Amino acid sequence: MTEFELNNKTAAFLSTYELFEDDEIQQVQLQHRLDIVEAFGIDKGMSVLEIGCGQGDTTVALADAVGNEGKVTGIDIASRDYGAPFKLGEATDRIKKSALGGRIDFHFETDLETFETIEVFDVAVLSHSSWYFKRPEDLLCYLKKLRRMAKCICVAEWDIEYTYMTQRAHFLAASILALHSNFINSDGNIQNLFHKAHIQELLEEAGFQIFKQDVIDATYLQDGQWEKNYANSIRQEFDSVPEMIQTLVASYYELMNAPMENWQSLNSFILCGE
Repeated sequence: MTEFELNNKTAAFLSTYELFEDDEIQQVQLQHRLDIVEAFGIDKGMSVLEIGCGQGDTTVALADAVGNEGKVTGIDIASRDYGAPFKLGEATDRIKKSALGGRIDFHFETDLETFETIEVFDVAVLSHSSWYFKRPEDLLCYLKKLRRMAKCICVAEWDIEYTYMTQRAHFLAASILALHSNFINSDGNIQNLFHKAHIQELLEEAGFQIFKQDVIDATYLQDGQWEKNYANSIRQEFDSVPEMIQTLVASYYELMNAPMENWQSLNSFILCGE
């Protein structure tokens, strides 16, 4: 992880809303989410539907961007009791008690396929949630429904087209976890890896026209190390998979754990369509 410096935008958020002031981990995450939302071009007064809101990392950045006249509706298939070190319910209850709370509605144990509303949202957002989908057709189904529910869509995800060798370990860790989910039937956060070109194809198939794409620096985030640690913790579970997959995974582990003076997380890409 590269050295983290709090920028003025993040400092202003912390001062205004009195959230995460005692939590450096969340401050690091917040800074990246603020950058993503700024790149999305979310404006004051917008109504936003966020898919896979989780603990609200991106939700708070969206709520800040839409202002008092805007609204953010966050949905997630997980329950309020899911997550660590804080459960989703604990994290989002804290957000609801803040000055941003009135702009946000959280809906847990809610699948978009069964979520019904007559509202047409200005923007649908999927921020680091596409890797939760095991199959491309499942993600496409969501995107097709969002085409009917929102005027435009903004997607952010890890960019596996890494720029520096110091980001390689994060890519390999994510690859190992995707293989783990598919061969050991894990319900982990990473079910599949989608390249940004694949996401763009699915968006276009769902009826969206891409009008903006960009790459957002995320090298300073902790996620790369978190994924690497988790991948190492489950290595023995691959003993039960086919031998050819064991060989592949063993190679990934060797590369992932190769000595590196500095390690960095993958960047995030964004795609916006209308």
